[in-house]
Amino acid sequence: MRSEINNVLQVLKNGGIILYPTDTVWGIGCDASNPEAVKKIYKLKQREDSKALICLVADDRMLKKYVKTIPESAYSIIEISEKPITIIYDEAQNLASNLIAEDNTIAIRIPDNEFCYQLSRRLNGALVSTSANISGQPTPKSFKEIAPAILKGVDYVVNLHHEKTCDKPSSIIKLSNSGIVKVIRK
Repeated sequence: MRSEINNVLQVLKNGGIILYPTDTVWGIGCDASNPEAVKKIYKLKQREDSKALICLVADDRMLKKYVKTIPESAYSIIEISEKPITIIYDEAQNLASNLIAEDNTIAIRIPDNEFCYQLSRRLNGALVSTSANISGQPTPKSFKEIAPAILKGVDYVVNLHHEKTCDKPSSIIKLSNSGIVKVIRK
């Protein structure tokens, strides 16, 4: 795993995009602070850049780097959730501007996945994570289901867990600083 992380870090630091296994589905990712790399992902997915993308961070300490004010309830939700949960936070900061939604929110997950944890930690930053499909197409449940256009369109394919299958992306909730909680995806 260490050599894969080193390979991926080189690609990310050079503004490249990767295809990698996450705690949920196979994802397309890049350094979340690089607007040019984020632009490449939108282009590859044929997705409007007004539709925000998810970021992964290593831990709650790193989360504080990207969210100005984290509601106290977020820590409880992360801790008690039995499945992967992405939270949309108000007041995004220190990220590529084309990654932040028009209402200044950002969707972030702390994955329970050693590869993603180590990669984010070694990058010392957030990773973009969006499902490995063309916008509007079904999310691939395994590496074998990823479309050739996606495989050819990334700069690097992580050579780990190609046998992994997954039924579902994460749950998504919006947790505003005013205390309002809204379930976006169960």
